[in-house]
Amino acid sequence: MRIYPDTPNDRGRTVARDALTLLVLFVLAWLAVKVHDAVDALAVLGTGVRDSGEAVQSGFGAAADAVSGLPVVGGEVGDALRDAGSGTGGEVADAGRAGEERVHDLANLLGFLFFAIPASILLVTTLPGRIRQVRELNAGERLLGGTASEERRRLIAMRAAFSLPARDLARHTKDPLGDLETGRYDALIAAAYAAEGLSPSTP
Repeated sequence: MRIYPDTPNDRGRTVARDALTLLVLFVLAWLAVKVHDAVDALAVLGTGVRDSGEAVQSGFGAAADAVSGLPVVGGEVGDALRDAGSGTGGEVADAGRAGEERVHDLANLLGFLFFAIPASILLVTTLPGRIRQVRELNAGERLLGGTASEERRRLIAMRAAFSLPARDLARHTKDPLGDLETGRYDALIAAAYAAEGLSPSTP
């Protein structure tokens, strides 16, 4: 399958457009990663809350362990302290963990959207035309290719002389009809191939 035109100007423009599209996609991906990392860094707030809650819970647990050995009331006081630790520090730690998870989820979502939306717009505006160009290149190659018999050369020259704009023909010959009349087909054939983005040497 032919992907790029043979003619230097068309090939250069096509390669430049493809390279620019890939560069834009790379920049969008890089920016999306930066957005993700910047938002994900906010998870440190949830981490701080979680650590604080765990510290409070650990403090109550340590106090409970210290009084559990007391006679008569030690067990009940220890259980009460552990319950208090779970009810205060435990809930704070759970809230911190939930906050961390929400920040991570938001970072993933924003990173994805920051890349996906502009990348989709870019591809929707560029990819159909590029696919159409590739199809036309290969269709033109099938049309103009084949055994270069004299009759086929004449038909290609006629197609160029009768269908191409005068400005395209003028790039190859000053007298396209005269060339056709006298059997000088080379310039007309070159014009036909150039109009399809091909060169007459295309196999």
